[in-house]
Amino acid sequence: MSGKRLRLSEEEVNLIYKSRAGDVDNLNYNLSHNSALDTHLQDRGIEKKDVVSVKHWQNFSGELRFSVVTKTNPVDEGEVFGNVLKLIEEHAPIYLRKNYKGGKHLLVINPADIHIGKYAHEDETGEAYNKDVAVKRVLEGVQGLIDKARGFEIERVLFCIGNDVLHIDSSLHGTTTSSGTHQDVDGRWWEHYETALGVYVACVEMLREVAPVDCIHSMSNHDYQSGFHLAHALKSWFRHDENVSVDAGVSNRKYYSYGKNLIGLEHGDGAKMDKLPLLMAQEKPQDWANATHRYWYLHHIHHKVKHKWLDAKDYIGVTVEYMRSPSGTDAWHSRKGFCGVQKAVEGFIHDFEGGQVARLVHYF
Repeated sequence: MSGKRLRLSEEEVNLIYKSRAGDVDNLNYNLSHNSALDTHLQDRGIEKKDVVSVKHWQNFSGELRFSVVTKTNPVDEGEVFGNVLKLIEEHAPIYLRKNYKGGKHLLVINPADIHIGKYAHEDETGEAYNKDVAVKRVLEGVQGLIDKARGFEIERVLFCIGNDVLHIDSSLHGTTTSSGTHQDVDGRWWEHYETALGVYVACVEMLREVAPVDCIHSMSNHDYQSGFHLAHALKSWFRHDENVSVDAGVSNRKYYSYGKNLIGLEHGDGAKMDKLPLLMAQEKPQDWANATHRYWYLHHIHHKVKHKWLDAKDYIGVTVEYMRSPSGTDAWHSRKGFCGVQKAVEGFIHDFEGGQVARLVHYF
């Protein structure tokens, strides 16, 4: 071998071992004072702030070699949501206060499991699904439910949001929150987010023409974090509107009281279904006592399931119901045969005293 082989100094060796052990201060020292490493990072477009650890050695020719481990998601959240926050701050419109006729009915609108960003090709699955199809179905479905509810005098609207409105939660890898499952997606993650915010704003603007709107967000397994951010963006958007409220809280189970009705909302992947009636009684004892009609509206499984629990007097104690979804079937579900379920957006009419008196469905 020609030439003199370069050797690492004792200080450099110690720095390498300390960086492997997580000694951040010494790692920063190494990053700041190693010009060869600076060149290595610069050539590869890697920012120092994104470096987690560095392995450093020489080959037999004496050339320096580096193995650099970066953060799995080096995206700056402030930068990610900067455009959305700027849009909200500049736009959050001043909605004029509306005078409603009033009534004795609650209109529940529940576009469940929209999965904006899901991709399905018609040749592979039998039907196409993408961002544009999702938006069209939601807007058409909500308007369809409003039209079907015109025979009732509506006092308030409960608009159920969340529940896998977004298909993925990882911006870099296209995966869900709960299990990190890779998904077939249509477009970029930020397109999904902006599309979802736009469709929710449009829905609320439609519904506020009917009656004051209460939006309640449910945390969900495909978009646990991004769905939470989306709910807060919607809350900021309508912060000047006295006719719209948004519950963007992180609780997995939410409750809503209307007259003699107590409604529980959950995505459907949390507590076992048979535990929900007693959880409702335990978590909302006063609302439970005041109600004679109690319901759980669940999501997650995309098809209709309905169960009833009866109390000792044979009055309906709690009805647990799963919602249909407007979203299409992707390649994996089609291949496994999990398909053929009717696509729909569902809603309900609750009488102030008499409970659920009408079921509204808009099919696609």
